[in-house]
Amino acid sequence: MTDVEETTATLPLARKCPFSPPPEYETLREESPISRVGLPSGQTAWALTRLEDIREMLSSPHFSSDRRNPSFPLLVARPVRSEDDSFRPSLIGMDPPEHSQARRDVVGEFTVKRMKALQPRIQQIVDEHIDALLAGPKPADLVQALSLPVPSLVICELLGVPYADHDFFQSCSSRMLNREVSPEERQTAFEGLRNYLDDLVTKKEANATEDDLLGRQILKQRESGEADHGELVGLAFLLLIAGHETTANMISLGTVTLLENPDQLAKIKADPDKTLAAIEELLRVFTIAESATSRFATADVEIGGTLIRAGEGVIGLSNAGNHDPAGFENPDTFDIERGARHHVAFGFGVHQCLGQNLARLELQIVFDTLFRRVPGIRIAVPVDELPFKHDSTIYGLHALPVTW
Repeated sequence: MTDVEETTATLPLARKCPFSPPPEYETLREESPISRVGLPSGQTAWALTRLEDIREMLSSPHFSSDRRNPSFPLLVARPVRSEDDSFRPSLIGMDPPEHSQARRDVVGEFTVKRMKALQPRIQQIVDEHIDALLAGPKPADLVQALSLPVPSLVICELLGVPYADHDFFQSCSSRMLNREVSPEERQTAFEGLRNYLDDLVTKKEANATEDDLLGRQILKQRESGEADHGELVGLAFLLLIAGHETTANMISLGTVTLLENPDQLAKIKADPDKTLAAIEELLRVFTIAESATSRFATADVEIGGTLIRAGEGVIGLSNAGNHDPAGFENPDTFDIERGARHHVAFGFGVHQCLGQNLARLELQIVFDTLFRRVPGIRIAVPVDELPFKHDSTIYGLHALPVTW
């Protein structure tokens, strides 16, 4: 990493308003759209704030996603490495051509056709949890009653992970994503979840079936003669965490936002065909997994008129890009009829989120069902008292008290 004498800011920056990006992003985009920033890891990196520059960087073959490389920019303190460092990187940490093959192997699990086949079961899961919500006491915590269990159960059934173990893997992922947790505790959580999934994949290899994604991948590997236990563990690790953490937080944030914008919510209630457009706008507004667009340069390359040298880290501040007025008219206005799907909330380029079709489907079913079946739902405390996840690398809510 090239040393610099001066940085414009130190990341991560705090959101002053829970529904908006940090105000410093606008200043950076206007005054220094590609600038040097400090990181908690002790590194410096380039920060990109314009949508065009972020998309250019993410589509360039000259930037690496390999998180094992010391040049990779981290928004948390660099983790402590255990003596056993044999864990294979997941898709999110691979580069082509390794990434290209690994993604091809599993992309068929997330096609629109496959998601349509899952729709009845997801609807059943949502209905069962709303049944329990309505039968329980008021107020209720929507995070525990709906937001967290629905995507957790869906991804468990898809992967073949026992949902009975959800308290364990949710605790591990929460500690891994918490910026205020020590590197040692984060590493302990990482190793605990890795070992759990290592054992699970081993058991599935002894009795693989077509009933779940991991079983199908095992059988596919055997058929091709290219069995790779470590790759399957890495895949399970990525999909289990990403498959419940991101969607769970978007359910909570989306519910709050729609309740706080009754005119926009009324449009969805009157015409459910607008729900998907509302989801795209919610994804753009919050951009909850901002650090997913971090990279480091593998060659000297120019982005937006700035030379980035090989070995230098780059963070695409996608929340800044998704509020770039050059890409979105009146970007700070929540407008479900904006119709803009060119946001980078799911990333861009070869690493664009594998599970985005599943996320959209779950969000659509949850919002349509929740507001239809619980039309009087409202937040049970003032919004400024809600515990937003300012301490996490994935933004969201720790709890959402609601009544009806």
